[in-house]
Amino acid sequence: MSGRSGSGDVRDWPHHVSMVFWAGPALSERALTDEGAGVTLTGGDQQVGSAGFHGYERTVFLGNGSSRWAFASTEVLRWGVKTRSGFSVESGGLSTSGAGFGHPVVAGDRYWLVAHLGPLRIREPVQVVAVVDKPDRKGFAYGTLAGHPVRGEEAFLVDRRVDGSVWLTIRSLTRPASGLWGAGYPVALLAQCLYRRRYFRSLCERGS
Repeated sequence: MSGRSGSGDVRDWPHHVSMVFWAGPALSERALTDEGAGVTLTGGDQQVGSAGFHGYERTVFLGNGSSRWAFASTEVLRWGVKTRSGFSVESGGLSTSGAGFGHPVVAGDRYWLVAHLGPLRIREPVQVVAVVDKPDRKGFAYGTLAGHPVRGEEAFLVDRRVDGSVWLTIRSLTRPASGLWGAGYPVALLAQCLYRRRYFRSLCERGS
């Protein structure tokens, strides 16, 4: 769970370099790495302290008023937290980055979240496992598919409270992936900490 870094555009690098982490089965052929789909969207004791997982939860203030709510609630349901933090999102041959994917998340849909690391692209296979779309609460959770650098689930939830304030909550459950990715788990946890800062900033401004 990383983001774009480095001063060079990945398109400036040799094509074979940027394809290093692109091999493997298609999204439709990959299994979810864990059960309990959607638990991060609800939170509570079932989520925090789940056996073998590193749990995380934080809520931050985004702003006040109807315009803030309209912006944040729309962006969270079209991958804005990710695309405004340096990721590309790919589905069905389509790719986007920057101002949002443009299509609402749907439970059961699968995507590649593409992290850009200098000349490399790391494609993280995920499946949307739960969606909430209520008048004052919007968000979703995705679970990792086989081949993701970590195992677990992550949720992004935007709430509007009775005083008109708007808040973003991020919850996650993470544990080491199987295979070669498992050796990089400490690095993956560090990357999560760094990029959560971007996530929380992503819905605070309207910049594209």
